[in-house]
Amino acid sequence: MNGRSRTILAFDTSSRLGSVIVTANGKVLARAFLRSPRRHAARLLPAIRGVLVASGAQLGDLAGIVVGSGPGSFTGVRVAAATAKGLTEGCGVPIWTYSSLAAAAASEGVWLPAGWSGPAGWRKGHEDRAVEPPEPGSPCYVLFDARADRVYAGCFRVGPASVDVLVPPSATRLGEVLSSAIPEGAIFAGDGAFRHAAAIGRRGWRVVPPPAGLPTAEGLARLFTLMPGPPVDNARAWEPEYLRPWRAGAAGP
Repeated sequence: MNGRSRTILAFDTSSRLGSVIVTANGKVLARAFLRSPRRHAARLLPAIRGVLVASGAQLGDLAGIVVGSGPGSFTGVRVAAATAKGLTEGCGVPIWTYSSLAAAAASEGVWLPAGWSGPAGWRKGHEDRAVEPPEPGSPCYVLFDARADRVYAGCFRVGPASVDVLVPPSATRLGEVLSSAIPEGAIFAGDGAFRHAAAIGRRGWRVVPPPAGLPTAEGLARLFTLMPGPPVDNARAWEPEYLRPWRAGAAGP
């Protein structure tokens, strides 16, 4: 590679479909997908090795690591965090972390692997196309399904040069989302929005079907480009965004 400052490794395993990419100057050099959520822990490091080999990069070429910090699957979020910590400790490179909800909002235009089954009820054939973008400049209210009426939620406006956090990420319930102040012109996306599409539609809001609202490594890389900010100050002490304040006995996934 032509310099450390040009190469980034990004990955997210907060959802059913994990993803890993290597980018240089915003261009994706190699990508891999992890299709089995129960195997994310076993397959993430091999996938990282694979994209590094495919891109022609080595760990020593990396300017940094960009990781999805959750919320989402507890195990998946933990796996991504532990892997990022181990890599930054071993390689001496910084890590940047971004909400997986924000990564989902920033994932429009990302192509997904053929054959991915998607959430229950997802229409076959969608796996062969790109993530459907919302209207340009529209707020994207992302809901991750956390069972029953529980959701992880956040609303973002992703523009060509900036990202606005309109509703910060939280663990909440669908009724609380729909009774709150929803940004004008928002569209809903994510497996939680898909699951509750009828209820959301009755309130007059549009739901964009999957794969919109899926967090991806490419979405993370887009966030890194739009809002680089400082890296994590103390990677060893950093903890991901589990966001699990539901009452005892009503835990999320």
